[in-house]
Amino acid sequence: MKLSISNLAVFATGDEKNTPIIFVHGFPYEHSMWDAQVAALNKNYYCVTYDIRGLGESDAGEGQYMMEIFVDDLGSIINHLKLKKPVLCGLSMGGYISLRAVEKMQEKFGALILCDTKSIADNDEARLKRAEAIKRINGGGFEGFINEFVANCFYDEFISENRKEFETILNKSKKNNPIGVKGCLLAMAARTDTTNTLNKISVPTLIICGSEDKLTSPDVMMAMADKIKGSEFVLVEGAGHMTPIEKPKIVTEAIRNFLKRV
Repeated sequence: MKLSISNLAVFATGDEKNTPIIFVHGFPYEHSMWDAQVAALNKNYYCVTYDIRGLGESDAGEGQYMMEIFVDDLGSIINHLKLKKPVLCGLSMGGYISLRAVEKMQEKFGALILCDTKSIADNDEARLKRAEAIKRINGGGFEGFINEFVANCFYDEFISENRKEFETILNKSKKNNPIGVKGCLLAMAARTDTTNTLNKISVPTLIICGSEDKLTSPDVMMAMADKIKGSEFVLVEGAGHMTPIEKPKIVTEAIRNFLKRV
């Protein structure tokens, strides 16, 4: 079922009476990055995915975004669908949104799953890289930026062994509105640091990280897990930053096992 909520493309599948799971995708992707997990879990859970503002089929508007706007969007989806204590699962930028959402309104969620993400905000070097990316896009280098960024998200072996799948994912990212992509870069550069409130997370939490993740390394994610009381950490061998796509069965099984214990 496809819905439009606050100019966002929202997709829901499964029985509404089951425990809801909201999957929040990473940058610069869209909701379909969770297809394998939704297909495997929708018989027992009510699975909700959506395209973050500015990406996929969601409206880009003027491209002036802050992370807080993305969190408000998430809240609008929860309220519109009347979801009770959904499990929140976010990857990378979706993890930034999820961490701030739990910091802001933890009482709304039943559990938290963080994939290949981090709580620390951008430092000056990272902000300058975001600025360079925006300048590059403004100068006509959108496709080149997407090519390099997406390739850096995946483990080299996945790209070489799954070339057609990788090209499909890459081409979907190229269909994004450059205005929306720049807006997301701005939001990530300006996001708040949620590290100091990790110890206040009281909902069951699962943390998943690819062993070959170049963007959010296992050391970074293990340090985050250490700060969340009672959290579980799963290292996915032979995967980069995009674990749900690179190792879908392992990630899905980790999520399934975690939810059985929640």
